[in-house]
Amino acid sequence: MKKKFAVLSILIIFVLSIPVYAGAPMAMVEAAVNKVLDVLRDPKLKNPADKEKKKEKLRIIYKDMFDEIEFSKRTLGFHWNKFNPAQRMEFVSLFEQVLEKAYIDKILDYSNEKVDFYKESMLTGNQAEIQTKIVTASKEIPIFYRVILQDGKWKVYDVVVENVSLVQNYRTQFNDILETDTPEQLLEILRKKVKAP
Repeated sequence: MKKKFAVLSILIIFVLSIPVYAGAPMAMVEAAVNKVLDVLRDPKLKNPADKEKKKEKLRIIYKDMFDEIEFSKRTLGFHWNKFNPAQRMEFVSLFEQVLEKAYIDKILDYSNEKVDFYKESMLTGNQAEIQTKIVTASKEIPIFYRVILQDGKWKVYDVVVENVSLVQNYRTQFNDILETDTPEQLLEILRKKVKAP
């Protein structure tokens, strides 16, 4: 009896020590990307006048798909600690708007290319990389999503397009600015970028 109880106890401890995933990381990325594709393919939103409506639908998907704070923290790296709480929240909001301005037109230009989800790699116990590619008539564009498990949900914290990491790319730019300028000066640069036509 004691032996059975000991074996049962070990099994329970083993089961409890396995990370609980809210569905595999690949499933989360695939579901989110497919939601984006559904919006882009929606025949009711083909009219150029519906561009803002389409953008708003995409924003809702991205809010659910991305961990904006983790994305921002990793982009600023050690500089994150130089920002006070109010500056951090403003940075997160401005950075999101800068990214949208930089990439929204490329996303809206989507014209029924195929997206292939082909590999999931666990980077650590709570981080994974999902490898995908966009297949066009003439080429394949690799896009890797790096995701983290936060509060029982997988969220994207970096996107690597053709071997270029968004986090790394912007970290280099922001590092150069913050070598000499203050967090407030970086925020002012981002405010201007957001307001620029």
